Amino acid sequence: MGTLVFMDSITHEILIWKHIQTERVDDYKYLLVELLNLGYTILSVTIDGKRGVNSVFKDYPVQMCHFHQKRIIQRYITLHPKLEASQELKKIMTRLKYSDENRFTKALDIWYIKYKSFLDEITIHPDSQKSSYTHKKLVAAYRSIRNNLPYLFTYKNYKKLNLSNTTNLIEGGVFSPLKILIKIHRGLSKSLKLKIV
Repeated sequence: MGTLVFMDSITHEILIWKHIQTERVDDYKYLLVELLNLGYTILSVTIDGKRGVNSVFKDYPVQMCHFHQKRIIQRYITLHPKLEASQELKKIMTRLKYSDENRFTKALDIWYIKYKSFLDEITIHPDSQKSSYTHKKLVAAYRSIRNNLPYLFTYKNYKKLNLSNTTNLIEGGVFSPLKILIKIHRGLSKSLKLKIV
C-alpha cells in the first residue's frame, strides 16, 4: 500500500493524491486528468523514474530525479564496484549534477566506445544452453542512463521554469514525516494508517 502524490514545487502545496496498491502508470494518468479537470496548469514535471511515467507527461517538460537515477545505477553496479568499467561509469554519474547535457552525453559515449566489446560479451549457460550478457547488470545500468538521458537535463534546458532536478522536496518534506508517523503507530490497522495519511 502506498500513496501517489502530486505537489506544486513552487508553493509546496499537495495538489492531489491517491492511495494505491502498487505504482502503476494508469494511476499517474488518472491523477493528471483529475488535476487538469480541477483547472490546474502544469508547467513541468519531476519524476522518480518509474517506467512509462514519462510518457504520461509527454506534453510537458519532464525532469528525471537525479537521486533516483543514481540509486538505480548503484543498485546495478553497487556502491563499491569492482569492474573497471563500472568504476568509470560511477565516476561519470558523480559528475551528473555539474555537467550539461552535451558534456555528459560525450563522456557517456566515450565510455561506451571504450567498453563496447566488454558490454557485448555473452555467456552461454551450460544447463539451459541459453545466452545472456556476461555483465548484464552493467549493461542494464548503461541502458538506464541512455534511456533517461532526454530527461536528466530538463532543469538546465528550461531554466526559466526553475525546475528541481530531484524529488527531494516531496520525499523528505512529505513522505519522510509520514513514514515516521506510521512507524510510531505501527500497530494500527491499514484503514487507520490510511486516515493518518
